Amino acid sequence: MGVGDRGRKEKVGDLERDERSQWPVYQLISIVGRNLKFQDNPIAVIVLNIRMGLCFSSTPKDEDEDEPDHHKQFMGGNVNLITDKDAWDKKLSEAKTQGKIVIANFSATWCDPCKSVAPFYVELSEKHPSLMFLTIDVDELTEFSKQWEVKATPTFFFLRDGQQIDKLVGANKQELEKKIANILEDSNTNH
Repeated sequence: MGVGDRGRKEKVGDLERDERSQWPVYQLISIVGRNLKFQDNPIAVIVLNIRMGLCFSSTPKDEDEDEPDHHKQFMGGNVNLITDKDAWDKKLSEAKTQGKIVIANFSATWCDPCKSVAPFYVELSEKHPSLMFLTIDVDELTEFSKQWEVKATPTFFFLRDGQQIDKLVGANKQELEKKIANILEDSNTNH
């Protein structure tokens, strides 16, 4: 794989670059996200996790993974697991009836940033019962996730009456908490 078409090429791990390329971090992330399997390149995983706090591609599930328990790290508190479109529609209708803002966490069980933010997400759900916290597994609801244009995990959507009012891509706990505080502040001043 060459970043450029001409010139002297340099190989670094599984990546090549020509003498004109500088490989800024985002270019490296783009290359890694499109062309490498994360499990084959641990340095790529570290770069992605440190720089962006998100995942771009799925890693195969372990064959020994116990299906009923593979979501347990994402559950707890007031977090609702969405397993199909009907459950999504039901929860959005319930939130609208109750006047609740929905926070929808599009995650994956194989995604390390998703796993790291999950306990914090559960804590937030307990701290803010006036909000509805949902978790959607992008691998189980692939087409649904594509409809929401989820490009990386975790992605958090903030919804009022089923309409997006904000979005956060990545496992940035401080930014997630800040967005929730702002939404709650806006809700209190508007109602």
